[in-house]
Amino acid sequence: MSAHDVHSSHPGAGAGWVWKRTLGTGSSERFLAVDGSRDLASCDLHYRPGGAVAGTVIILADSGLADCDIARLLQSLDDDMLPGAELADGTEFFTVVRGSVLGSFKGASLAR
Repeated sequence: MSAHDVHSSHPGAGAGWVWKRTLGTGSSERFLAVDGSRDLASCDLHYRPGGAVAGTVIILADSGLADCDIARLLQSLDDDMLPGAELADGTEFFTVVRGSVLGSFKGASLAR
């Protein structure tokens, strides 16, 4: 397990998920919620002045997560990854979408 993995005891589609940090900058981070070998969700976080956090969460279509799991997923992200902000006090804002990964594209691979 890498130093970027964060254990979470929140039951999801399976026994539980782990948040894995996949990218970080001075003002943003990307995480994957993983259950075993299966990716459940992706989250991009952007840290704003004054301690607020804006995030986009993509629930993967084949994750097995139901709409009723979203609140628990967001709460685990809050508890595990955002100690300086709180869902309850309005310093976190999330947009949640459900979708599929179409691929990874870089530079010349975009040209047809």
